[in-house]
Amino acid sequence: MRARRNLLLFLAFMAATMAVCGATYQLSLRKAGADQKSLGSAQLQIVAMDLESILQKFEALPFALGFQADVRQVLQHPGDAAAVDRLNRAFKIIQRQSRAVHIFMLNAAGMTLASSNWDEEFSFVGRDFGFRPYFREAVQGRAGRFYGIGNISSEPGYFIAQPIYRSQEPAAGEQPIGVMVVKVDLAEFEHTWSSSDDPIALTDASGVVFLSNRPEWKYHSLKPLSAPMQRELEGTHQYADLPIAPVTALPKALQRGFGEHVSRPVSKLGWELMLYPSRARMVRSATLSTLAAALFMVALAISLLAWYQHRRRVQERLESRDALRRAAEELDARIAQRTRELTAANQAIEAKYEKLQQTETLLRTTQNELVQAGKLAMLGQMAAGVTHELNQPLAAIRAFADNSVKFLARGQTAQATENLEHISSASANMGKIIAQLKGFARKSGELVATVDLRQAIEAAVLLLGSEFQNHGVGIAIDIRHPASITGDAVRTEQVLVNLLRNALDAVEDAPSKQVCVSLETEGGQAVVRIRDSGAGIPDEVAPHLFEPFFTTKSSSKGLGLGLAISSSIVQAMNGQLTAHNHAQGGAEFIVRLPLQQNG
Repeated sequence: MRARRNLLLFLAFMAATMAVCGATYQLSLRKAGADQKSLGSAQLQIVAMDLESILQKFEALPFALGFQADVRQVLQHPGDAAAVDRLNRAFKIIQRQSRAVHIFMLNAAGMTLASSNWDEEFSFVGRDFGFRPYFREAVQGRAGRFYGIGNISSEPGYFIAQPIYRSQEPAAGEQPIGVMVVKVDLAEFEHTWSSSDDPIALTDASGVVFLSNRPEWKYHSLKPLSAPMQRELEGTHQYADLPIAPVTALPKALQRGFGEHVSRPVSKLGWELMLYPSRARMVRSATLSTLAAALFMVALAISLLAWYQHRRRVQERLESRDALRRAAEELDARIAQRTRELTAANQAIEAKYEKLQQTETLLRTTQNELVQAGKLAMLGQMAAGVTHELNQPLAAIRAFADNSVKFLARGQTAQATENLEHISSASANMGKIIAQLKGFARKSGELVATVDLRQAIEAAVLLLGSEFQNHGVGIAIDIRHPASITGDAVRTEQVLVNLLRNALDAVEDAPSKQVCVSLETEGGQAVVRIRDSGAGIPDEVAPHLFEPFFTTKSSSKGLGLGLAISSSIVQAMNGQLTAHNHAQGGAEFIVRLPLQQNG
């Protein structure tokens, strides 16, 4: 029941709103039209005064020019070249100073005898303008006025003509002997209309638009011209024989604004100045008034609705108070329950975190032990080679010692001294090998220090030098760019030894046994490449290469931990260990480590 009543009230209010808006629109449109016409009339009055002032400014000029000294001399003696030249030049100077378009003089037959444009390509001199209405008016003793397009210059203008008599004070009934003509350009005046948003047009007595701020309307009539009027325009060549069609013949887009207008007569030629008030402006004004009325109705509706809502709110406030109290009690109960759940969850998380820390410690310890085990396993593999490396200097020391005893017994101290020097050199080499083995075998303290990769490569090659010689494997070191990193020197050497040992195993059955170690820098990283001439990495092995306990060797040669440990060490130093088959054959392992930042 309440919903039906609300619907009826809504429909009644909408009907009242539409009625108010409709009445407001009609009244506002009428008022806007009256205001626009009043403003248009005022604007036309100003425009008409400007136009008439311009025309009046030049009105007396042809009359005054008739008093020039050489005017009557040229009219009575047209063959006087000197007088004609002086008059032409005088017209030129006066035309420039007065800003007229042209000044020229016709004889009684309409032939031009002198002109301000005598020295231009389209000179009026010698031209016959007897067909022009302004000439016919002036030769009959009246002032001639005419607007048209020049048939020589093709430029539109306003022509003012005055008769010239034989004497300065002509007798009654005396016929003119010539006509003085001044052509004025009204285009500058037309340009001032372009600032108006409303169309403005100036028409002649025939209703033809010849000036307008709508260029497409020019030389079109307000309505279709009669046949006699068309013939008259053709006879005077007023508009250069252009076909005069009505404005309504233009496309709809070009007719925009044509319709209701206010007008005002101008000049003595039957001209009419017209202004077309913008219909869109009237509609916009009426629309704004209608919107204001609609907003008022909306505001009224909102006020009524607010009053109704206020009544409802007072009633609901009492009902909501009890609901809020019940909700608060329920919320307190939920908060207490959630607090207990969060406390239990935090305790569980703390227990899991403690277990994770213990697991991490165990993993780190296991990893360190695996690294140490890997080094010891590598030392075991290198034992035979190192033993051979030490046996040679030991045999040499024994031989040099025996010889030294004999040399001393014979009193040959020089030879004994030389043998002792050889013994010292061999002992130093043995000490160097043993020191390198001791450094490689000791546990890493995980101390971060500067590691010279050149020295690390040379130390790794020295540890495996005897094995490379025993297996007949050639090794080449190419230090393209020295590089230093931040890390653990012992673990760095262990990675290099593991990779060199793998390369040594890879070329065991190869026809050409070569291993190449290179060092360079790329993009802020040190890059160590270890390449062998072996058979390469099989496709089925590549995905599992760095997995723990994965190996293709026999159990006597390894447990499959070397590459896994090496990859773990490199990653711990923020580096990367990768492997692939080289385009020229064999496998290539690449170690990338961040360069040490200076400063």
